[in-house]
Amino acid sequence: MADSWINETLYPDWGQRFAVRRELARVTSDFQDIVVFESSSHGNVLVLDGVIQITERDEFVYQEMLTHVPILAHGSAKNVLIIGAGDGGVLRRVLAHRGVTRAVMVEIDGEVIRLSKEFLPGIAGDAWNDPRAEVIVGDGIDYVRRAPDGAFDVIIVDSTDPIGVGEVLFTDEFYANCARVLSAEGLIVNQCGVPFMQADELRETSLRRRQFFPHVSAYVAAVPTYVGGFMTLGYASKGDAIGTQDAATIAERAERDGILGTTRYWSPEVHVASFALPPYIARELPK
Repeated sequence: MADSWINETLYPDWGQRFAVRRELARVTSDFQDIVVFESSSHGNVLVLDGVIQITERDEFVYQEMLTHVPILAHGSAKNVLIIGAGDGGVLRRVLAHRGVTRAVMVEIDGEVIRLSKEFLPGIAGDAWNDPRAEVIVGDGIDYVRRAPDGAFDVIIVDSTDPIGVGEVLFTDEFYANCARVLSAEGLIVNQCGVPFMQADELRETSLRRRQFFPHVSAYVAAVPTYVGGFMTLGYASKGDAIGTQDAATIAERAERDGILGTTRYWSPEVHVASFALPPYIARELPK
């Protein structure tokens, strides 16, 4: 048994803790406190401002659902913008799609990228060196503000919760600019918290996006280390509502893209089922 523990500080009156085998890094960047440690149960773990972000053991759940669902729901995405996701896991999954010709990743904190490359190399794999990838250390808000109209088919936002450095990624200005830079059938997906504990996050984010997109909803994924049950992944689409395709259509697209049979959580059936929301979650979405 490890002698030391790290306690998550996301909620003041409920949490989780990990037995620490070894602390690998502790850095205060210009934006946040970063800790990487080797756990006894989940491999190496990335913590930002006291909140668990990713673990080697269950990262595949979140990364696969955040990436494969929007790209396959779109059906013909070629240009993808990733905001955040400094560990590189979303970039890796985006580039797994044969149809993607360009993936731009904008991460504000270069220290997250540096530490992930050093201590979590398996999460991104070779994605950092893919010629289709453009990795920018910079402000995602500013990048979207300056990007040309219709430049991207899919935007994936992998941010912290709307506090601290992640707060600006949940504003009216940000969503207005996202709508502008998306193509005619474009869509945006971002994490909207665990609604059992963070219902306001899903409700308020959805209301903001409704101002700029005709279709706004969410789907769910069960990520073990995001305590509180289902994590919601909120989406907003300029084209058709996503989540309307059947499993056979999604499977056909996944096979074409080289995704089918390569995943550990996502499947065509899980893809379709993830849009069936429990009533306690569905009631937080705008009617």
